[in-house]
Amino acid sequence: MGEREDLIRMAEEYLVTSIVERLEPVVVDRAENDVVIDMDGRKYVDFFAGIAVVNAGHVNEKVVNAAIEQAKKLVHACTYVYHVPPTIKLAKRLAEIVPGRNMKKTFFSNSGAEAIECAMKVARKFTKKHELIALTHSFHGRTIGTLSITGQWKRKRLDMGPYMPAVSFTPSPYCYRCPFGKQYPDCDFECARYLNNVIDYTTSNNVAALIMEPLQGEGGIIPIPKEYAKIVREILDERDILLIDDEVQTGFGRTGKMFGVEHLDIEPDIVTMAKGIADGFPIAACTTRAEVADSFEPGDHLSTFGGNPVSAAAALANIEFMEEENLPKQAEEKGNYVMKALRDMMSEIKLIGDVRGRGLMIGVELVRDRESKEPAVSEAKRVRQLMREKGYLIGVGGAVGSVLRLQPPLTVTYEHIDGALEALEESLKEVS
Repeated sequence: MGEREDLIRMAEEYLVTSIVERLEPVVVDRAENDVVIDMDGRKYVDFFAGIAVVNAGHVNEKVVNAAIEQAKKLVHACTYVYHVPPTIKLAKRLAEIVPGRNMKKTFFSNSGAEAIECAMKVARKFTKKHELIALTHSFHGRTIGTLSITGQWKRKRLDMGPYMPAVSFTPSPYCYRCPFGKQYPDCDFECARYLNNVIDYTTSNNVAALIMEPLQGEGGIIPIPKEYAKIVREILDERDILLIDDEVQTGFGRTGKMFGVEHLDIEPDIVTMAKGIADGFPIAACTTRAEVADSFEPGDHLSTFGGNPVSAAAALANIEFMEEENLPKQAEEKGNYVMKALRDMMSEIKLIGDVRGRGLMIGVELVRDRESKEPAVSEAKRVRQLMREKGYLIGVGGAVGSVLRLQPPLTVTYEHIDGALEALEESLKEVS
């Protein structure tokens, strides 16, 4: 038995692997920019970026060097007990770039779910209200708290309840499958206006915050229209409810702007970040106004590893690299290129029901029939497997698992984009 086979056997024996669908394992040895290389030397173009994490590319030299230099000086000192320079500098940098109403202070943790747990707690603490509202088709994490505000019952929330009480859900603007049977843009955004009904009839009118992704990722790459966001923001302002902007997946250039909410022309009250913030180093952030942050009192919140100095140094270098290379603009241009090619495929490949997204956060929804829009779930899984066999890694998501997720590093080359599009067209035709 070779080393690869031995590692696969050990993974099955010692790791919790039952949480993911079984595919032919890729035993990753190393990675370079938009390519991962397995132990046998086979190269795969990573069109999923570790679930939208390595936005600046795998093993980015600037980011890695910053982390190495910091690791030589200090690896850990709890940043809530001691002042640690790179963490403080990162907090200041986020205050400069995070969109919103005088965003000033940041709490650092390790993952997106933790950042959102912080947002929920500080929203409740500041407003002295306890209820929360989320969108259907949303995804905010896999802790009990973040699952409680995740609107995907079929795929995410089964068998582990009861969940946190005092949570209501309002319709997502899923225009391809409008819950009101209407067509965008002639719908008057009934889905947004329905928020008033949700507040009036499913809450006790004691709502602290609504949480929203600017573009729903796990839910099937569902972009929030600007008009929807504007109506929601107005309703929240009228009712003195905070808006939590979940940028865990949409932040740091992914959608064609540094933050996804910048497409919507609204200002959030709290912003949560993770994934692309440090190009693979584990760190997350919850940023808000000073008066909101300062409502926390001693003992209310803490994180032993939050704001780790090595990860903070990596994040600072990552942001600098993004600005130097204008990665958000690259994401916009490359994303437009990919979506045009995908929409051109639709005329010949009837399996494609919808193509949508922003920047390099693109969803291809597969259907067995365009009239009935029956989700092509098994077909999506098969396309993902065929793409892997051809040397391209993609994701599958959506409420029932019928949406192909294309989210490569923003540094992906056009050569690899063209190769992925060709492989995808071949795979879709084969499955069709």
